[in-house]
Amino acid sequence: MSGGELFGRAAESAIVDGLVDALPVTGAALLLEGPPGIGKSALLDHAVDRARGGGISVLRASGVQAETHLPFAGLHQLTRTLLDRVPRLPTAQAEALRSAFGLADPPRTPEGTAADPAGVMGGAYKGVARPHGSMTAPHEGVTGPREGAVDPYEGLASPPRGAVAPQFFMIALATLSLLGECAAEAPVLLAVDDAQWLDAPTLDVLGFLARRLQAEPLGLLLVLREGHVSPLSMCGIPELRLKPLEPAAAEALLDTVAPDLDPGPRRRVLEASAGNPLALIELPVALAADPSAGRLTASAALPLTARLEAAFVSRLAELPPETRGALLVTAADDGGALAEVLAAASAFAGTEVSTRALEPAVVAGMVTADAFHIAFTHPLVRSAVLGAASLSDRLAAHGALADVLHGQPDRQAWHRAAAIGRRDESVARQLDQVALRARGRGAIAVALTALERATTLSELTAGRAARLLDAAELALELGKAERAEGLLQQAEPLELGVRERARLLLLREGLETDVATSTPRLHLLVATAERAAEAGDPELALRLLRTAARRCWWSAPERALRERVVAAAERLPVPELHPDLVYTLAAATPVERGATVLERLDRLAREGGYDVPAAATLGTAATMANAYDHAGGLLQHAAAGLRAQGRLGLLAPTLVSLAFTAVRTVDWETGLPSVAEAIRLAEENAQPRWLTGARIAKAQFAALLGDLDTARTVIGEAERQGLSVANPSNLAFIQITRGLIGLAAGAHAEAFDCVWRVFDPADPAYHPFLQTIAVAELAEAATGAEQRAMARAALHRLDAAAVASPAQLTRVNLGFAHALLAEDEEAEDRFRTALDLDMSHAPFTRARLMLAHGTWLRRRRQVVEARTPLRIAVVSFEALGVEPWGERARQELRSAGEGSRRRESTDWDLLTPQELQIARLAADGLSNKEIGQQLYLSPRTIGAHLYRVFPKLGITSRSQLRDRIHPA
Repeated sequence: MSGGELFGRAAESAIVDGLVDALPVTGAALLLEGPPGIGKSALLDHAVDRARGGGISVLRASGVQAETHLPFAGLHQLTRTLLDRVPRLPTAQAEALRSAFGLADPPRTPEGTAADPAGVMGGAYKGVARPHGSMTAPHEGVTGPREGAVDPYEGLASPPRGAVAPQFFMIALATLSLLGECAAEAPVLLAVDDAQWLDAPTLDVLGFLARRLQAEPLGLLLVLREGHVSPLSMCGIPELRLKPLEPAAAEALLDTVAPDLDPGPRRRVLEASAGNPLALIELPVALAADPSAGRLTASAALPLTARLEAAFVSRLAELPPETRGALLVTAADDGGALAEVLAAASAFAGTEVSTRALEPAVVAGMVTADAFHIAFTHPLVRSAVLGAASLSDRLAAHGALADVLHGQPDRQAWHRAAAIGRRDESVARQLDQVALRARGRGAIAVALTALERATTLSELTAGRAARLLDAAELALELGKAERAEGLLQQAEPLELGVRERARLLLLREGLETDVATSTPRLHLLVATAERAAEAGDPELALRLLRTAARRCWWSAPERALRERVVAAAERLPVPELHPDLVYTLAAATPVERGATVLERLDRLAREGGYDVPAAATLGTAATMANAYDHAGGLLQHAAAGLRAQGRLGLLAPTLVSLAFTAVRTVDWETGLPSVAEAIRLAEENAQPRWLTGARIAKAQFAALLGDLDTARTVIGEAERQGLSVANPSNLAFIQITRGLIGLAAGAHAEAFDCVWRVFDPADPAYHPFLQTIAVAELAEAATGAEQRAMARAALHRLDAAAVASPAQLTRVNLGFAHALLAEDEEAEDRFRTALDLDMSHAPFTRARLMLAHGTWLRRRRQVVEARTPLRIAVVSFEALGVEPWGERARQELRSAGEGSRRRESTDWDLLTPQELQIARLAADGLSNKEIGQQLYLSPRTIGAHLYRVFPKLGITSRSQLRDRIHPA
C-alpha cells in the first residue's frame, strides 16, 4: 500500500496540494471522505509529504476505534509535541488544557464560592446548601445547553463542592492559542486519519478550530470513513469525496502491484475490486497465498469491505497460534504500546510472548512495529482479527489487558467492562469513577458513555436508577434528546424514591418542547416539589418550582395556580434573596409580585455576593418583571464572567437578553456586538432557540436604524426558526418586531395587525406578560377609529392588571399609550403625566412621546407650542441614531415652520457589529491576544478586523482609536 494508491488521483491531489500550498497565506480545512481502501490515507500521506517538503510543521493523529472512550486522546496525539509550550499560555487556558490531558487536577473554586457551572443549584447563591443525589456537574458541550428546554439552566444537577470541570471552550481556546503560537514560527498542518474514531471531545475541538482558521496559517486535513455520522460534517468544512478509480487507472495499479497475474484471476480481481485501490492491492495477495480464495472475488453479493476482511482473515489463518493471540490482544488494545501488548499477550497465552511472535504478522503485512509501538496496517485488519475470534477469546483478551494496566484506572475499567459478560456492581462502580474523572476533564460525552455502560452492569436497582438519571442529565446537556428519552424510559418503571422521582420529572421537563400548556403538569410539578421539600431537599424542590414558574410565564394560567407555585416556593427554607426564588416570583407573578422582585433586586445590588450564573438568572428575572433598568448591569456582569470562564453555551442566551435590554435604550454599542456574538455562538453551538432570539433583536435594531430590507429578511428567518422550536415568547416578540418594522416603514395598519396578535387570546403569539411591552407599539400603530377603540380596551385591561407594578418600563409604556390614545379633551393632561415619568432608561419612548405630543399640538394649530417638543424629538432621535422616526420628526418640525437637516453619518456607521466590539476593546487598551481570549478568536483574526477598522475610521494607530472612542 504505497504511493501507487495515488494512481488516477490527479484531480484530488491538485485540490489537496492547493490547500497545503496556500497555508503560508490563509488557513483552510478539508474533509476527505470515502469507503475503506479508497485511498484516503494515501492522499493524506501525500499532503503530509508535500507540507514537510515546503517547510510546514505537521501534527498528526489517527483515530482508533478502541480509543473513542478516552477523553481528548486524539487531541493529545495532535499536540503532544507542543506540550512544552503550554506553560506560555494564559493561566486559565494552560490549566484547562493540562486538566483535559489528565496532567493536573481540575481548578478549584475559592472556599465558600459556588462551583456550580449552571448556577441553578446552591452554587447560584453563596452559602446555600447543595442538593443530594447527583454525581455530575452541569456543563455546556459544543452544542451548548439542551435546546428543547426554554431555560438554558434547566434540568441540570450540581457538582461536588470545590471542583470545577474545565469548560470545553476554554480547552478549545487553549488549543487554538497553542497552535497559533506554533504557526507564528511556521505554517502548521493538522493531519487526522480515521476521524470517525476520534473521541467526541477531540472532534468538538477540531470543529471549533475549523471555524477559526481563515486568518491563521493553519490547515486541517481530515479523513472520514463513508457511512459514519460525525459532528465535523456539520461544521461547514468543504468535503472531497473520493470515488473508485477509473478502469484504466485501476488496471495500471493492478499491473504495478501484481504484474504476473494470469488473465482469469486478473479479470476477477478487477471486477471484484470495483476500482478500490486497497482491494486491487490485497486481493491478488490473497489469491497468491490461497488459490481457493477465488471465492472472495466471485461473490457479487458480498460487500467489498467484507471481502477485504475475509482476505485478511485468510491470511490470519496461516499464522502461528501465538501470533494470532498477540494480534487479538493488539486488536483489543486501545494504546498500541508494544510492552503493554506483549505483557497482555503473555497473560492471554499463559506463557511469555516475545516480539518474535509478532514477526510473522509483520512479514504478512498485517502490522507494523518498532521498539515501542505496534499498529495495524489498515483498520480493516483490526476488524478482521476481532471478527475471526470467538466471543470467549475476545473477552479473555480484554481481561488480560485489564490485568496489566496498573496505574491506568480509566483504561483498566473499560477493559474490565469489555471482559465481563454479566452484571457486576464493582465494575459498574469503576465506571462511575471513570465518568467522574471524564466530567472533571470536561469530557461530557465520555462521561455519558461510561454511565450508560455502568447501567448495564448494575446489580442493584438503586444504583442503576441513579446512573440512568445521571446519564440522562448528561445527555440533556449534550442536546441528545432521543438518548435522554431512552434512559428515562428505562428508569421510569424502577422503584424510585421521592428525590429520584422528582429528578426524573425535572429531566422530563428538559425534554419538553411544548412548554406553554398543560395545567395538570403544573399541578404535578408543585406536588412533586412539595414532596421533595418534605424529603429534605429544598433545593430540588425550588428547581421544580422554578420550572413550574417558567411554564406560568408561557401559558399564564389562572392566578390561583400561579400563586400556588409562588406560595410553595416561599415556604421553602432558602434565603429570600436566592436567585432561583427571585426568578420564580418574576416568572409566575411578574405583575402581582413585581414590587417584591424589584425590592429584592435592589437589595442584591446593594449587598452583592452573587456569582456569574446567579447574575444571569437575576438578569433574566429582571427582564420578566420588566425591570430592564436592573437587567442591564446584571446581564453585562454575567456575560463578561461567562466569557472569561469559557462557558459559551450559557453565554448565547445571556447575550440575547442583553441585546433585548439594549434595544430598550437604543444602546448600539452594547446591543449590536451582543447580537453579532450571540448569532455566532448560537450557530456554532447549534442553539436554535437563542439563534431565533438573536435574530429578533437584530431585526429590531435594523428597524430602528431604518434598514428595513435587512429587518424584514432577518425577522423572516427568525419566524421560520421560531415556528420550528415552538417558543410562545419568541412568537410574541416576532410580532412586536414586525410591528416595529411596520412603524419604521410608515405602514401603521400593518403594524397594528401584527402587534394585535400579542393581545388576541386565540392567537399563538398571545402573551399576556409581554403586552406591557407591546402596548407602546400598539398605541402608536392605532390610527383608525376602530383600531384606537381596540387599543383603548386592551390598555384598560392592562391598567387593571398592572396597577401595582413599580417597573419603570411598565409605567412608561402605559403612560405613553394613555397619551397617544387619549381623546382630545384629555390628551394634554395625559401627555403631561407621561412626560413627568422617569424615562431615563427609556430614551426612545421619550423621544416618540415628544414627537407624538408635538404632532398633536401642530394638528390642533398650536404651531409655536409644537416646535419645542418636535425640536427635542429631532435632537433625541438623531442622538439615538433612529433614522425613520428622526425623519418623521424633521418633517413635522418643517410643517411647524422650522427647518431641520438630516443627521450626517458617523464613523461608527461604517463598522460591522463585530468590528465595533473589537474596536471598543482595543480602545480600552487590550492587546490582540487579550481581545482574542475574550471573544474566543485568534489574535491574528483580531488583527485582521483592526486592519479593516483603521482605514474606515481614517486612523493609523491604537492611540487614535482610543481618542476617537473616548474623546477627552
